[in-house]
Amino acid sequence: MNLGTLDLGILAVYAAVLFLIAIWVSREPKGHTRSTEDYFLAGRALPWWAIGASLIAANISAEQIIGQSGQGFVVGLAIAAYEWQAAIVLLIVAKYFLPIFLKRGIYTMPQFLETRYGGGVKALMSVYWILLYTAVNLTAVLWLGGLAIESLTGANVFLAMCGLAAFAVLYSLYGGLKAVALTDIIQVVILIVGGFIITWIALDLVGGQAGPIAGLQRLAGEVPGHFEMILSPEHPSYSDLPGIWTLLGGLWVLHFSYWGFNQYIIQRALGAENLAEAQKGLALAAGLKLLVPVIVVLPGIAALVLAGDNVLSGAVLEEKSDRTYGELMKLAPEGLRGLVFAALIAAIISSLASMMNSISTIFTMDIYRDYIARGKTERHYVTVGRIAALSAMLLALVLARPFLGGMESAFQTIQEYTGFIAPGVVAIFLLGFYFRRMNTPGAFAVLIGSVLASLAMKFGLPDMPFVLRIWLVFMAIVALGILVSLLTKPPAPQQPVDLGDIAVKTSPAFNIAGIAIVAVLALIYIAFW
Repeated sequence: MNLGTLDLGILAVYAAVLFLIAIWVSREPKGHTRSTEDYFLAGRALPWWAIGASLIAANISAEQIIGQSGQGFVVGLAIAAYEWQAAIVLLIVAKYFLPIFLKRGIYTMPQFLETRYGGGVKALMSVYWILLYTAVNLTAVLWLGGLAIESLTGANVFLAMCGLAAFAVLYSLYGGLKAVALTDIIQVVILIVGGFIITWIALDLVGGQAGPIAGLQRLAGEVPGHFEMILSPEHPSYSDLPGIWTLLGGLWVLHFSYWGFNQYIIQRALGAENLAEAQKGLALAAGLKLLVPVIVVLPGIAALVLAGDNVLSGAVLEEKSDRTYGELMKLAPEGLRGLVFAALIAAIISSLASMMNSISTIFTMDIYRDYIARGKTERHYVTVGRIAALSAMLLALVLARPFLGGMESAFQTIQEYTGFIAPGVVAIFLLGFYFRRMNTPGAFAVLIGSVLASLAMKFGLPDMPFVLRIWLVFMAIVALGILVSLLTKPPAPQQPVDLGDIAVKTSPAFNIAGIAIVAVLALIYIAFW
């Protein structure tokens, strides 16, 4: 199905407005030279509403929209654990981790590791994060975005990926994080509105055009298994979402790795005006996370019934569940289809721009500046950052199809791949915060042990759910890090974190928002247990 003239007009207006705003917010006063702080951290001047909106825009990418809609079709509401548990993690990160990071005035997560463990750990993790963001995250967003465009328009997947990459580069490369974060306000509004349109249309069709409430009632009656948050061991998808272990196990490790120590997410908070603004921004993002399953997972569940009604092609969706959202978009009438398509494009390019900026930040500030070219001008480092961002995007285009083209579910595959190192990432940060005796040998033991233990358990116990495997690996390497640190030389006196940094009082608004979010999540899990 092709986009109509009205759809194309909406897309053109969206692209033009986004590009013009990006250029406008990226302007510099006459005579001012853009510094690395300006380019990589938006001059440390981001307000809370920009931080919250940008966090969600960066997060809700093709991976979430397309991958989780497909999992909604296959599994159901249980996949929403990835979204709802993240809200709690965001509150914890805001309360206990951000004070440590912001007090140290760092640009990147590897820079914190350097202050705690030294340059060797920083260099290792800098290389790891650059490889991960380029070869896994950037490629996944490009591939899934191209897949959705192909499903809706019939365009060639690779050409669609090239178009997405070019758009992201054009609007974000010049202005850096400031251009990305401030335009993300527009992106997230379009994304949420477009998502609700798809949800409304899908539920209305399920309910025989009697409204979305009628559609929800029919879904609950015909596919009650798709509304279970805790899967039984007999469920076909138990290996991906192993029942109670989604609440008690390694999914928390993945969340803390992603939301607490992930450069392309936490970079927005590092660019905040102050700690209070950063914490309010994360609280806003936590609140918005409650909406994500409604606009992403619920349409996937509706697609299961619509396929049975022959409204959608069941054969297409069963062959590759990642095509679910693209097929649902075809149901929107002209005009609305253009708005929904713009929402999908917004999700994709905001994530691409965020990843590009983070890759360039880590490469420039942690590798190039420290090991290749010291003492250069700020303008020089900003130029290098732009070149690094463009190079990463080009490499991701080359890698996307061979890496992800044959995967049944890109979303679940990405979670499993990142789970190899996620236990190590979380362990070195948490031990660095709370275990004063933790030292550099202990950190290396944790990182190496995470990969080796994950590989050993994956091939030695292939039937073990990866969420449970991550949890067991995490507990084992925490013990390993403590043991190695106790058996080796203590860290330098200046390295341990002052736990007083963590005991910062939060505002009443943050506390009220946090209590409300936790209460809502408790009610959701009670209702769908």
